[in-house]
Amino acid sequence: MIVVRDIFQLQFGKAKEATVLLKQGREALERDGYPAQRLLVDVTGDYYTLVMESTFDDLASFESSMATVGTSEAWQDVYKRFTPLVRTGRREVFRIVE
Repeated sequence: MIVVRDIFQLQFGKAKEATVLLKQGREALERDGYPAQRLLVDVTGDYYTLVMESTFDDLASFESSMATVGTSEAWQDVYKRFTPLVRTGRREVFRIVE
């Protein structure tokens, strides 16, 4: 099993709007096989951090869902409105050991 964390540093003051959009986008992602199980926001550390955490059986499952999501009109609609709210982002992929 692997855990994928999509980590977004948001524009100042845009956390609430970005969180609402990502909640809407989760439905589209999950329909297309990208299980966005948790949304996390910062308590300490870098301000305006939003994390979407997902779990996959393996890297092949992750790659397959990425290909499907990339062609999803519903996700693309949300993504177009979400990206202007993001300053930067990164993805972390972890193998679950225990």
